[in-house]
Amino acid sequence: MIFSRLKPIGPRIQSCIEDHYLTLFDSKHSHSYHSHGFLHNKPRKKLHHERPHKPTKNQLRRPIPFLNDLKQCENPAEALSLFQQYNEMGFKHDYPSYASLVYKLARAKNYEGVDAVLDFIRKYDIKCQEAVFIAVIQHFGKAHLVDKAVGVFRAMGRLYNCVRTVKSFNTILNVLVDNDRVINANELFRDASKMGFRLNSVSFNILIKMWLEKGEWDKGRQVFDEMLEREVEPTTVTYNCQIGFLCKRGDIDEAKRFFEDMAKKGKKPNAVTYALLMEGLCSVGEYNSAKKLMFDMEYQGCKAQLVNYGVLMSDLARRGLIDEARGLLTEMKKRRIKPDVVMYNILINYLCNEGKATEGYKVLVDMQVGGCEPNAATYRMVVDGFCKIGDFERGLKVLNAMLNSKHFPRIETFCYLVIGLAKGGKMDDVCFVLEEMEKRNMTLNLDSWEILVKYFCEDHKVVTRLLIDITSSG
Repeated sequence: MIFSRLKPIGPRIQSCIEDHYLTLFDSKHSHSYHSHGFLHNKPRKKLHHERPHKPTKNQLRRPIPFLNDLKQCENPAEALSLFQQYNEMGFKHDYPSYASLVYKLARAKNYEGVDAVLDFIRKYDIKCQEAVFIAVIQHFGKAHLVDKAVGVFRAMGRLYNCVRTVKSFNTILNVLVDNDRVINANELFRDASKMGFRLNSVSFNILIKMWLEKGEWDKGRQVFDEMLEREVEPTTVTYNCQIGFLCKRGDIDEAKRFFEDMAKKGKKPNAVTYALLMEGLCSVGEYNSAKKLMFDMEYQGCKAQLVNYGVLMSDLARRGLIDEARGLLTEMKKRRIKPDVVMYNILINYLCNEGKATEGYKVLVDMQVGGCEPNAATYRMVVDGFCKIGDFERGLKVLNAMLNSKHFPRIETFCYLVIGLAKGGKMDDVCFVLEEMEKRNMTLNLDSWEILVKYFCEDHKVVTRLLIDITSSG
């Protein structure tokens, strides 16, 4: 369905690029730059002896009008039209233009357009940097278009004027792992030397991550041992993967041994390393030990970060120790560590789940006063929290604030709110929510429609509106 709507895009790209290259091959452009009067206007005396400021590369680089205009385009159709306009004006499109266009199309999930641009990059042998192909592979991977990602990787160096390095190898390896292509990922890893790649720490980390996510500790450890045998130096990430796995499994003592081994081998733990150990300690009821570890880490030259406080906040909220959780926020502010939206969301989530939506709403207000902007999850939790305690009017007010902040709720949130308002007889509010849903191409499920009709079948005005919405939703 998505590709069918984008069908005409490919030919448009083909037409504009072919026109560009016919123009390019028929004519040559030359530019010369001159400066005049520089010697004749030389001052008699130097008033200052300051060394002239050396311009940066960005200052020396001439701005490209097409790229500036491309940034203002909000959809792929405008980007392609702009590309064609500049082509008709005789603008010479080269790598920056094509790379920016590919990024724009990929981010918009216009993969047919990406394919078309890549075809002409290949056809006209445009020299490209590896980064643009890595980005395309990553976008294909996120869209679960794994075979297309593999195709781009295999075409690099063979069909495209770009040399593959271990960076692109690691990118496609990670795509295979993220898409649960375990067999393919393992085969690619084993064939690396045949393909001319020398595996680095990132390569090993990706495979270790794969096995640990599958719960295969022994296989992950085998890869780690192989890493040491090949004299590939483990990184902090290498240790963090294994420490995190052991902590989740409850094997805190083994995790501590890995931590000590890490220090012996000269690898400095980072905030994430400490957070993983803290999380493990909290999971076995050793909150005080976790908090002590957070303060001890600063003596080891590692400053506590939000992730460390987040572990403590999560544990306090999980155990219902709200006053202690609020005290932790105060402590952070005293230490000049500004809580982020994730920290506040941990507290709001607990309060709303426990039927304390009013207190959750107060935290939302406090975070805004403190200069921290709520995200979509913040608003959703508070709206759902009010719906849970039957306060649908206040839920609607928070929904309004959410919409004004350009955040969109989930379909489930809309459904809860509509049904609650309907049961309370708030017909105008029901219609308002339905209109907001319609603007976003969202519709209630059949169960929700059935409840609405059941409660308001005696009101002809509402029934008429509901029937119209049901009909339009198919």
